[in-house]
Amino acid sequence: MNMHYGYVSPFSAGLRCKCPRCGEGKLFDGFLKITETCNVCSLRLAHEDAGDGPAVFVILIYGFLMAILAVFIEFNYEPPFWVHALIFVPLILGGSALLLRPFKGVLVALQFKHRVAGFENEPDGPSGR
Repeated sequence: MNMHYGYVSPFSAGLRCKCPRCGEGKLFDGFLKITETCNVCSLRLAHEDAGDGPAVFVILIYGFLMAILAVFIEFNYEPPFWVHALIFVPLILGGSALLLRPFKGVLVALQFKHRVAGFENEPDGPSGR
């Protein structure tokens, strides 16, 4: 079965946590575990290797935003330390956990688009891109 799938934006597929080839099947089997194969187009996903990339992006981008927010709150309101802890510990932990999944999805979709990290021999890629 060698069907052609239309172009699927890696950012759209990744952020929606969908298959990078068809844009419809689920990408994850659990919270951060990539599924073995797409349940719609049967793309083999088990060999992907996102590594630490998603965590690094989350730490750098989200961490920077949280640091700016903490400085803003400190300079404008001067709350005691326990208020910072009460606000930022759940915000940082929860926000980081929620961002890891879409960041990993985007990285896997970009790997598929550029045919790296085990996707080199997969047929029916993004139509000519």
